[in-house]
Amino acid sequence: MVDVFKIAGFGVLALFFAMAANFGADEAYRLHALLLMALAGAGTVWAIRTAGTPRVPAGGGYNDDVVRAGVIATAVWGVVGFLAGVIIAFQLAYPELNLGLPWTSFGRLRPLHTSAVIFAFGGNALIATSFYIVQRTCAAPLWGGRAAWFVFWGYNLFIVLAATGYLLGSTQSKEYAEPEWYVDLWLTIVWVVYLAVYLGTIVKRREPHIYVANWFFLAFIVTIAMLHVINNLAIPVSIWSSESIILFPGVQGAMVQWWYGHNAVGFFLTAGFLGMMYYFVPKQAERPIYSYKLSIIHFWAIIFLYIWAGPHHLHYTALPDWAQILGMVFSIVLWMPSWGGMINGLMTLQGAWDKLRTDPILRMLVVSVGFYGMATFEGPMMSIRSVNSLSHYTDWTIGHVHSGALGWNGMITFGALYYLVPRLWHRERLYSLSLVSWHFWLATIGIVLYASSMWVSGIMQGLMWREVDDQGFLVNSFADSVAAAHPMYVVRALGGVLFLAGAVIMLYNLWKTARGVPGAATTPVAAE
Repeated sequence: MVDVFKIAGFGVLALFFAMAANFGADEAYRLHALLLMALAGAGTVWAIRTAGTPRVPAGGGYNDDVVRAGVIATAVWGVVGFLAGVIIAFQLAYPELNLGLPWTSFGRLRPLHTSAVIFAFGGNALIATSFYIVQRTCAAPLWGGRAAWFVFWGYNLFIVLAATGYLLGSTQSKEYAEPEWYVDLWLTIVWVVYLAVYLGTIVKRREPHIYVANWFFLAFIVTIAMLHVINNLAIPVSIWSSESIILFPGVQGAMVQWWYGHNAVGFFLTAGFLGMMYYFVPKQAERPIYSYKLSIIHFWAIIFLYIWAGPHHLHYTALPDWAQILGMVFSIVLWMPSWGGMINGLMTLQGAWDKLRTDPILRMLVVSVGFYGMATFEGPMMSIRSVNSLSHYTDWTIGHVHSGALGWNGMITFGALYYLVPRLWHRERLYSLSLVSWHFWLATIGIVLYASSMWVSGIMQGLMWREVDDQGFLVNSFADSVAAAHPMYVVRALGGVLFLAGAVIMLYNLWKTARGVPGAATTPVAAE
């Protein structure tokens, strides 16, 4: 009976998507309908071919197959996202590289780049590492059987739908929340299943204690669900169109958008990756967390404070002053728990500092924690209204974002991948630690070139825009500031090339490791 329902369900979906492809009002919607129709058709064929086949019961070990798939997706999407970033960096320096085509224009490639790095690279890293960590720290396999595979494939389908939509001009024009309504609905379904798998695994754990990394991952999953649903509330123009009308207009819409936008940084790019830090840094350093009590304080302070900080993105706008000041105050206070977490991560190496000379993976993890500390100092500083009057709308903000995204999120993800691949594929060691060192230095130099060039460019822009003569007239036109920033844009692009080169080296190193000779498989144990 279950097989009948599966076949019928896939068949109905294929028919519906065929109708959507026929009646679709715009190009992106029709393309997505054709893609989904093909997937539903493939699902129908699969359901027919597997009908009546007895289901093999899952073994008692950890479900690492889905983690392996997540690691592969993370590495591949990372290279794709970094490549898109390099392309648009050169487009800013040399506008003729836009090629005069809508699909290759900066306006369409920029959201492709941000979504590929944040959601494809970062999101797959979070899903893969959270599935790995929760199993080890709970001494239990993932709950829900094939539900974890649904999360993986469903999430990557969301990435494909979003990316192709951007290239075809389908966007609701909300930064970091560009996908249209039906793509958002699909992500909501996937995210609810993700939450169920994660919570179910914690509930059936065989370890009495819930390790702090799981607290951070759970906060990331729950908060992102809330942010995603509320920020993307919209009324579709038609069931056959990708267009929708955003529910919140004007200044209310701006407030909701940056409540979402800043907390996407706070919980997607911070809380989730702190869960990675609290697992991989102690494991690679072979030392316990410096202060477990401090990690708990860090968690609750982040949970309470971060959610209020969004208004600092809207200084000197129509947002009421009290809301702007509220966001500024909470942003400044955030500096203390953030640095508490950074110190906790760095001091975990107490007694193991000598390993930094010989272990490039640990070096990468430690540098990522350093970038976390730098970004969480710079962010509160830039939220101060007087500082923000200089930095807002300039490249300084771009430099700040990338020092955090590449230095903190990128480096800790690289370190996690280097840690995971030998263990997931049962190899004695990585293919080449020398290549890890090359990757480390290329990435570090690339980040320094990128961030420093944007800091110089941003401060220069802010000063040029506010410079006035004796009579109070502006001295520089906007075009003057664009021309003055050109050398910095070239340096930024070169920094991106170095960072991309490091990621390509990593992809090769991981591929060679996975294809190497298997080592002795170890028996799964708690908190491996």
